[in-house]
Formats: sequence, C-alpha cells, structure tokens
Amino acid sequence: MGVLVRAWLATLRVEVVESPELERARSQPWVLCFWHGATMLLLAWPRRGPTAALVSLSADGELLAGALGFLGLAVERGSSSRGGARGLARIVRRARERGHDVAFAVDGPRGPRGRSKGGAAFAAGRARAALVPMGAAARRATELSSWDGFRVPWPFSRVVITLGAPLEASGAHEAALDRAIGEADARARSLAGAAP
Repeated sequence: MGVLVRAWLATLRVEVVESPELERARSQPWVLCFWHGATMLLLAWPRRGPTAALVSLSADGELLAGALGFLGLAVERGSSSRGGARGLARIVRRARERGHDVAFAVDGPRGPRGRSKGGAAFAAGRARAALVPMGAAARRATELSSWDGFRVPWPFSRVVITLGAPLEASGAHEAALDRAIGEADARARSLAGAAP
C-alpha cells in the first residue's frame, strides 16, 4: 500500500500557500489540523521536519498507519472512540521532547464531518505548540461517498495545500478552529479551481 501511495503522490504537482503569520510560530512545534476527507491530498505536503500522526485503531486506520510509516511519518494509534488518551499522551511527548510537528484529522474517525473534537487543542496546549489550520484541494479529484467526503486526487493533478494563520491553543475554541480549517480548505479549493 505504501509503495502505491508514494508512486501516486510522485505524479502530483503540489503548490503550498502559507499565511505570512506562520513566521511567528516557526520555532514552535505545529499541530496541523485538517478535515479527514483531505488526508490523502495532504500526504503530498513537503513536511518541514519530523512529523507524527494520530491514527485510529480501526481496520482502515491499520492500512493508513502502514502507508504513513512507509512515507516517513511517525505513527501513534488512538482516536476519540478508542485508545485516545494513550495516543494523545504519546503525541504530546513527541512534540514536547523531540520537537515533532503532529497531524490531526480533527473530525475523525467517524465525524460529524467538519466538526473538530478537542484533542488537537489539548495537544497543542500541553506541548506548547501552535495550532495550524490546513486545507487542500485538487482540480481533478474523486470525492468518495463516505461520511467525510474523502478526496482522491487524479494522477498528474495540481494540488494546492494551504496553511492558515496559527492559533494559540489557550484561546482556540472548537468553533474558531472549525472556522479556520474551513477557510483554509475554501482557499485551497478556490486556488485549485476545484468545486466548492
């Protein structure tokens, strides 16, 4: 699976658009926050350093964990429905002690779509990290009929990845994080010429 994903990603033409306000958070670990449906698109992001991802303990999560490990991400297992506290503690430790960025599909593993849970803000607060909203879109992609509208970019597509202004964990309510991720996603769709 990992070999297939890597080969697929190698065909994509990726453009990254960052908020200038990210400059103030360069020295901190980042807690990257995005919608579950954008996961495959975001695998194309050229990471700025070691990155860990929290992946659910489901059967789908097992496949994803294998692919992410193959792509060089550190993987911790757990979700809001199972094993979350342990996985979250390990993610926080990676960010605090090793300076890893960490990645959260904040509305996973079962939704509701576009509604974040508290794990990312909690991790950012404990790790003294910045919350960074992300969005991604491809002009040519297939959107699956799953709960999350999972998007699979066509080979050789142009993918736009947007990183919004960082949010302080102490002042970030779920509604503010949802709004920031939604804005990053809408910007990526607009720049990529993707359907809204």
